Amino acid sequence: MLRTIRAFWHDQRGIALILVSVTLPAIIGFSLLAIDMSRVNNLHNDLQKAADAFALAGAAELDGLPGSWARSERAMATLVTNEATFSTVGATGRFNLTSGQPGGTARCNSAGNISWCFLKSLPASDGTLVTSANYANATQSIGEDETAFIEVKVAPTGFAAIFPASFLTGNSASNGFNVAARATAGFTSGVCDYTPVFMCNPYEDTSITGGVTLEQAAQSRQYRRRQIKLRGDGSYAPGNFAFLASPFGNGANQLEKMLADSKPQNCYSRDGVDTEPGQNSGPVKDGINSRFGINASSFSDGPAVNVRKGAINWDQFVKSNKVNYQTDPTKGIGLERDSCHISGTCTMMGGRMGAGDWNFARYWAANHPLRAVPAALSGTGANLPTRYEVYRYEIDNNIVSDASVGGERGQPPAGAGTPISIPDRRLLYGAVLDCNALQAAGTKFNGRANVPARRFASFFITEPIIDGKDIMVELVDITGKGGSGTLDNYLRDEAQLYR
Repeated sequence: MLRTIRAFWHDQRGIALILVSVTLPAIIGFSLLAIDMSRVNNLHNDLQKAADAFALAGAAELDGLPGSWARSERAMATLVTNEATFSTVGATGRFNLTSGQPGGTARCNSAGNISWCFLKSLPASDGTLVTSANYANATQSIGEDETAFIEVKVAPTGFAAIFPASFLTGNSASNGFNVAARATAGFTSGVCDYTPVFMCNPYEDTSITGGVTLEQAAQSRQYRRRQIKLRGDGSYAPGNFAFLASPFGNGANQLEKMLADSKPQNCYSRDGVDTEPGQNSGPVKDGINSRFGINASSFSDGPAVNVRKGAINWDQFVKSNKVNYQTDPTKGIGLERDSCHISGTCTMMGGRMGAGDWNFARYWAANHPLRAVPAALSGTGANLPTRYEVYRYEIDNNIVSDASVGGERGQPPAGAGTPISIPDRRLLYGAVLDCNALQAAGTKFNGRANVPARRFASFFITEPIIDGKDIMVELVDITGKGGSGTLDNYLRDEAQLYR
């Protein structure tokens, strides 16, 4: 009997069943927790992806132009489709996240499953929440101009856990909780292969441009044709130019190289350019004039295909009376100036913006005496062709070699090197800054970093430079809304997530 009791006492068969019975609730509980963690993680992942997609879609429209808030709302409402699962919404827990278009007039709004606010800045630390101090101005016209980011929040959605936590707490609501997500995205714009030049927006003060803005000027041949005298005199009024910091240094040689090079290897961001406006007229003159076949720069990789400038002998052109020379067909006529620049009576922009009334008929008769004016250039009045259009027509239709009545042809002289095959060799690219507004806000341009650019633009250089301080140009195109897309090869626009 004792032996039987002792054998039973030491018999361990079936002990696993006892242990499993004891630990089974814990095993089931941890399994349910693992399932719940997977489900809630999937739900949060779906919501976060939705927030990211809405933010990126909205941010891509924040170009600082009027209507950007409405366009941002429209992008979120029409371009994004997201689906989430494992919430308490609907019988299956699967639902679509949507947005809407409540009007585009408020800096903060909501529609569908999301809410959003347009921001002008972000807190210094990613761990710091956005506050009203980061919001764009509530006045739409001001707020749209300064908006750089959008914060999107997905409305909290319920999640019901399988793990029966309510049995432990006695609270039936403890089995569920809300899951939400937020994302912040911004719009960045920049250009590459650009010359290190910035221009103070010639159209910033609309009271002296006849009410015309930069964007309006870019859209109209009548306004693009206005000849502008860019001046580099060390001041920063509308129409003045200076220089940006170059990644290769900012000495005179580097500046000349960047102005003479057909494809400068540097990039600039609209969010902020670094100014380095030290003035040196020699590199400016030599660098730019090399584009006209005037062999003044050892850094030039070649002149333009079309260098017609109204003079066979450049030394004679410099020494002559410029006004008389440009209007005398027997000596040769370049893409001459607007009438008020010739007479010295310009009134817009401190006397440095013309009315766009250059004498195209005289230019054509002097430089293509055996050809009738083509239909593409036959406009008059408001439809008079721009100088840039004439320059490109001569290249595109192979009439650069036509001899003028004075004997000049458009090809560069043999000593100037092989012409660059890029037709737009005579374009000057640069950042356009609202210098008046920036100075009013306390911006100093001497060695200043991260100065916001309104646009990047291209200007056609209408004639060679004599003194290195004044550059005669026509506006050709701008980046962003209002532009015609000719700068797309230089432009790098992208929306990116910041938090």
